[in-house]
Amino acid sequence: MNDPETQAEQVDTVAAAQPAPPPVAEKKKFDFQGTLVLVAGAGALIWGLVSAVGTGWGFWEYTSGLKGVTWAFFLGIGALLFGILFGWRARKSISPPPRTRRWAGMLIALVYVGWVGTFLVSALTVPAIHDISTDLADPPTFRTLQLRADNLDNIPGADDAEMKGLTPQQRWVTVHQKAYGDIRSVRINEPVPSVVAKAERLAKDRGWDIAVSLPEEGRLEATETSAFFRFKDDVVLRVRPTDTGEGSVVDMRSVSRVGVSDLGMNAKRVRSFLADLTGTVTAAR
Repeated sequence: MNDPETQAEQVDTVAAAQPAPPPVAEKKKFDFQGTLVLVAGAGALIWGLVSAVGTGWGFWEYTSGLKGVTWAFFLGIGALLFGILFGWRARKSISPPPRTRRWAGMLIALVYVGWVGTFLVSALTVPAIHDISTDLADPPTFRTLQLRADNLDNIPGADDAEMKGLTPQQRWVTVHQKAYGDIRSVRINEPVPSVVAKAERLAKDRGWDIAVSLPEEGRLEATETSAFFRFKDDVVLRVRPTDTGEGSVVDMRSVSRVGVSDLGMNAKRVRSFLADLTGTVTAAR
């Protein structure tokens, strides 16, 4: 009979000859925090885009679309805050969760919040008006397109001590002069028909819908439509000969069809269009 030591050696030899059992795969934990941030960030972007595009397609009123964009903005802010909080907590964790979903959600949220934030900054830095004209004493008038009935409603300054007693028209002129004093009539050393024809070409290049173009009368009316909300802003261009008959004096007016504040878009449109029309914008004398 074998002694105990010999039997132990035989057992060890048999055990060594047998293959080791495969390692048990560690079950991955569901990344709840990262998924939450990703869903919130992507949800904010989708909610905002659907609200804007749906308004443009006429599925709901623009006020509902703006509310959707606003609430989506707050959702994006929430995604960023939760992402920062979860990241801070993960630094103290022994086994931190994956970061891919959390970073992806925060990046998407940051893109949307930054995009909407540019409009919020504009809303805080420009007056709440939507009618911009180079001539405040005698603004160009729309003849083919129709000026909105509530154009002078809700002009800011009604409760301002400095503008107390002023009519809406006078308040509009006061606010306009203070915010957009650089927007004035311009002179072009070309005859009236040539200026209107050039303006029509520029308007078509911008994708505007031409309502009427009358070079001999010195008048052009057109509409520009925004990309997402499909907001429509109407433009009228008035071109008259100078007092000496040499060249033309150009006035332009841009008005939003809806909303109280245009976020400065009409002023940008007038500046840009007149800059392209004249090459160098100079005040008319």
